[in-house]
Amino acid sequence: MITIKVLGSGCPNCKRVEALSHQAADALKLDVEVIKVTDYNQILDYNILSTPGLVINEKVVCSGRIPSLEEIKTWLQNA
Repeated sequence: MITIKVLGSGCPNCKRVEALSHQAADALKLDVEVIKVTDYNQILDYNILSTPGLVINEKVVCSGRIPSLEEIKTWLQNA
């Protein structure tokens, strides 16, 4: 199983990243667990400068922007 973490306060951009992550996983028929990380101290542990952040299997793949669906699919395939 692939673990996806969406780092952020729960703002609209964070929700968009979460929705795109679900779409990408569904399109690839992957078994994933999506976890929302809203605790500021936990977010700081990932050394990102701005949210939203996207972490796949404990590797930060994106921060500070909303990635495209295709980008997320590629990251999931490489996970």
